[in-house]
Formats: sequence, C-alpha cells, structure tokens
Amino acid sequence: MKKVLFFDIDGTLYDSNKQIPIKAKEAVFEARNKGHEVVIATGRAPFMIQEVLKELEIDSYICFNGQYVVYQNKVISHNEINPIQLKLVSEFAREHNHPMVYMNAEKMISSITYHPQIEESMNSLKFPHPNFEENFILNNNIYQALLFCSMEEELAYQEDFPHLKFVRWHRVSADILPKGASKANAVKFICQKFNIDIKDTIAFGDGLNDIEMLETVGYGVVMGNGHEEALKRANYVTTHVDDDGLVNAMNYLNLI
Repeated sequence: MKKVLFFDIDGTLYDSNKQIPIKAKEAVFEARNKGHEVVIATGRAPFMIQEVLKELEIDSYICFNGQYVVYQNKVISHNEINPIQLKLVSEFAREHNHPMVYMNAEKMISSITYHPQIEESMNSLKFPHPNFEENFILNNNIYQALLFCSMEEELAYQEDFPHLKFVRWHRVSADILPKGASKANAVKFICQKFNIDIKDTIAFGDGLNDIEMLETVGYGVVMGNGHEEALKRANYVTTHVDDDGLVNAMNYLNLI
C-alpha cells in the first residue's frame, strides 16, 4: 500500500558529517520507485535545504518546523511569527545580552555582528555566521527565530512569552515559533494534498521538534541517536544514523 514518508534532515537523513549516506540515498529512491511519496520535514529554512531537495529530487517539504509547507513546488501554507511578539521577545533578549538570528524563506540575519554561540551552532549546520542587518524584522515575514542562551535562561522566556514556543535544538540555542506550531500540522496539510489517510504515513526523526509529528503519523521511527524524549514516542527505534539507521528501518518496514 502506498505510504507518505516524512524525513527529518539533521540526525536522520544527514549523518554526523552532515552528509546523506549513499545507502540512505539509494533507499529513498527505491522507496519512491515502489510508489511511496517522499517529503522532507525539517526545522531548517527553505534556503538551507536546496541541496538536499536537488540530491533526492524532492518537491514537497515542510520547513521551519511546520511554518512553511510546500507541495510539488507550490507553497500551500505559511505562518510567520506575530511581529509584536517578535519585537517584544527581541527586546527582552537584548536586555539580557542574548543574541538572536531571524529567518525568512530566503536568508537569515543576526541581531549582532558576531557572537561565538551563533558561530558554534551555525558550524554544526555547516553554515557561516549570519550577517547583521538593522531593521530586518521590521521589513520581513519571520517564520522562525533562534535564541542563544542556556537551557536555564530559556525558562524565563517560556514564562514571559506564553504565546511563543521554544524548542531546544542545540546546546546554546532554541528555536522560537508561534505557539502551537509543529511539523504535525504540516503533515496533515500534505496528506490532504496527496489524498492519503494519516494512518498511511510514516515519519523518521530524532529530535524534540519531531515529537508531535511522531505522535501524529501512522507509524513513527526514531533514530538510535535520537533524543530520549523522541525515543519514548517511537513505534520502532532503529540503529544510529551513522550505522545505516535509515536503511535498516526502511528494510524492517518493507519500504525497500
């Protein structure tokens, strides 16, 4: 039976070297050749995944943890952060000397010329430190922001900004999204377009931002390297991404 397969990128498709293993790439193509639909579901921005889309020949994808949804190269849903809320949280961050990075579909801009925590986290994604651009958030729709602070410091933001969602993705950084944002809502949009029942969907992920998606799809696969909270939601836990985790899971599910 035809399935829609949703793949996270970092820690799922991408191995520890931020590359798609050859076997994983072959498995994705084989699954598609067997009639399954393949969709990317990531916290990354559209401009950050173009290489993956080209390499895997994918035209449907979920970005910004569900804030930006594309079906067959057409944007079918987009939801930016409320500008007033973004301005308030930015002012709070500035008062506490916590830098931020703002993202739209085309680029990301830093709130500061340089900060080592921004450089550290961007290096983990194989991206350079973003440029500083004054008034960027006043003139652009911002779908996701990155806050740079400790986990303990993040608690104050969660308390003071209940209309925003904070999702930790790095030791020094958390995503900022509108409250209620998740990959799960975007999965439902995609299913409607493919005319596929949600029970005929499979998600592959590893992180905190995958939890709602894993709980929503028909079957959830978590990588062996996954966050402990994601592992709790798994229907199946495969091996580490560096140990053919994706291929092993797809074999187990008879997708290839």
